[in-house]
Amino acid sequence: MRSETGLNPLLVLILAPLTGALVTLSLAPFDVWPAGIISCALYAWLLSTCSPRQALWRGFLYGCGMFGTGVSWIFVSIHVHGNANVPLAAALTALFCAGIALFQALFAWCYARHIRPLPGGMLVGFPALWVLLEWTRSWFLTGFPWLYLGYAHVETSISGWAPVTGVFGLSFICAISGTCLFLAWRSRKPMACTLYAVILTTLWGGGEILKPTQWVARASEEPLRVALIQPNVPQQNKWDPRWYRPILSQLYEATGPVMGADIVVWPEAAVPNYFQRAGDFLEPMVERASAANTTLITGIPWRPEDGGKYYNSMTALGQGTGVYLKRRLVPFGEYVPLEGLLRGMIDFFDLPMSAFSAGPEDQAPLRAGTYRLAPYICYEIVYAGMVAKGAREADLLITISNDTWFGDSIGPWQHLQIAQMRGRETGRYVLRGTNNGITAIIDHQGRIVDRTEQFEATTLVGEAEVMLGSTPFTSFGNLPILLACFVSLLLMWLMHIAFWRDD
Repeated sequence: MRSETGLNPLLVLILAPLTGALVTLSLAPFDVWPAGIISCALYAWLLSTCSPRQALWRGFLYGCGMFGTGVSWIFVSIHVHGNANVPLAAALTALFCAGIALFQALFAWCYARHIRPLPGGMLVGFPALWVLLEWTRSWFLTGFPWLYLGYAHVETSISGWAPVTGVFGLSFICAISGTCLFLAWRSRKPMACTLYAVILTTLWGGGEILKPTQWVARASEEPLRVALIQPNVPQQNKWDPRWYRPILSQLYEATGPVMGADIVVWPEAAVPNYFQRAGDFLEPMVERASAANTTLITGIPWRPEDGGKYYNSMTALGQGTGVYLKRRLVPFGEYVPLEGLLRGMIDFFDLPMSAFSAGPEDQAPLRAGTYRLAPYICYEIVYAGMVAKGAREADLLITISNDTWFGDSIGPWQHLQIAQMRGRETGRYVLRGTNNGITAIIDHQGRIVDRTEQFEATTLVGEAEVMLGSTPFTSFGNLPILLACFVSLLLMWLMHIAFWRDD
């Protein structure tokens, strides 16, 4: 028995997930970036002649391979920290991955049903629709902006486009590179192959030309001295009252040698207590920081005196000022959807500090002396548009996280790579402070200046430059690339209608 593309269904069952898994291979920590392009070429082939119904199934299998390998680290959170047994944790992880795979099923069905028949549908329609579905995934049901094709290219030739188009532009280039390879293989005609070669040369060569472009400039010759404390507190100890004083003592002792740096960073929820109840520890630290002319930035839960809500926050102390309340919360980790139904069923739905509220959308940047810092807590750094908006009024980007939840998995490496892309897009240094790694200083071109090893208590000491000016992406965000993709699909549809009427 064969499918409508001449492929055995069993072969499709094997090939589609493996093709999706190539996207994961292209990203950190594997960094085999051509794998993402090959994935798109094979995916375009799998969807080239099948019916929309078959495309729906193939897209779902592709998504299962992509997300089943790419976000497998969720298993660690559920099993190790949520105390779920292995079968239950595996089932919940599989359910989550299958749910997100529905986005790829939707992509494949829309492509086969509405885009593939259009003029240029296979060449331009495939990458345009891909980008629009990536964007949809960034906001639908609070969003899951992970495993974008473009993240594999934070340092390749096409990274030159990142300050112009953002990560979605790089995803478009990856996808169209894949469709060009597939169409050239299918056609084998010299004229067609020449056209595809011109497209690839233009996009990849253009990126290489743009790569050395200096969109921003140093504000001064004197860089800021920064120190990022990585305490490596085990997650099972974090909210245990018996460990409260030892955790504070560790922070105190680690910070002493670096007092005098311009900025000292503690990670997300470094102080396992509400800010309003930790004055006996924080007040002496504020005095030390002020005397040393240091801004101390820490993650700490925040609960206003007036009542019921509490927040995951970042605050600047000593020579710094400001409080930031996290806006994008992680489902189940920071709030529980359908809370009334799920609370109490298993430990994973009752994790400590899993009832945070979201902070307001418009918040002022933190201050470190005269410098403005755009703050992002953990997962928030993955929202490219939100980071670009904050970067317009900031001298540096700062993100703090607790990747202990992901254990020794690929999750922290992917998270770091995403932070690198934010630096490349915005032309700003990124200070990334974490509990157990990977703590890093990232420059304005997305390169890692220095980083720590995972799973060790250490301090990363280095320098960060303050940059002046804005990249095009900082100024306009995702709008130009999204508009270009939408207009491309609209024009192809109008051309199709015109030709259909002529017939």
